[in-house]
Amino acid sequence: MEPFLSNEKAQRDYQLVIAAREKGDQRAYADLMRFYREPIYLMLLRMTHSPVDADDLTIETFGKAFCQLSTYTPQNTFATWLFSIASNNGIDFIRRRHLQLVSLSSISVSEDNETYEYPIASADPTPEEDLIIRQRDNLVRQLVDRLPPRYKRIVSLRYFDEMSYEEIATKLNIPLGTVKIQLRRARMLLAEIIKNHPHSL
Repeated sequence: MEPFLSNEKAQRDYQLVIAAREKGDQRAYADLMRFYREPIYLMLLRMTHSPVDADDLTIETFGKAFCQLSTYTPQNTFATWLFSIASNNGIDFIRRRHLQLVSLSSISVSEDNETYEYPIASADPTPEEDLIIRQRDNLVRQLVDRLPPRYKRIVSLRYFDEMSYEEIATKLNIPLGTVKIQLRRARMLLAEIIKNHPHSL
């Protein structure tokens, strides 16, 4: 017996989740990513104020969601579940980078007349949160490990060692423009890895 879901979009998403996690349907994964990539990106852009960071965090969000798809239950809609992962991902990023949190008690994104709102916690992470953050970072590292060596190195310098574009260019002795191009290409490859091989992460 299928669960009761409140609207057609929620029912559509649930059918895609079932097809993705139980049948390994690559099109279902791609459709979920296509439907939610832009609103997830916009929410993360509001949190980070950085198009580059928001793009990276969007890819990470889908990587984590697809890794954890077996844990999704339809007590909440897929959209709510996914936005919660994205929100936590953004908060983790802000804490790691020691950035100023957005001056809001919550952050919300409207999509198809639905509003998803999540509290922004300003306290330091608890030991349990630290463990969760490390587990999520490990998932991201698994994704990065699948990149070709030159992209893996530059992504590691940028996101694990937290080096600036200029520092990477100096360390690798390559032009600044090449750093930006290679990072853009690496993000595209990560998106393809998530879309085409999510069940093997």
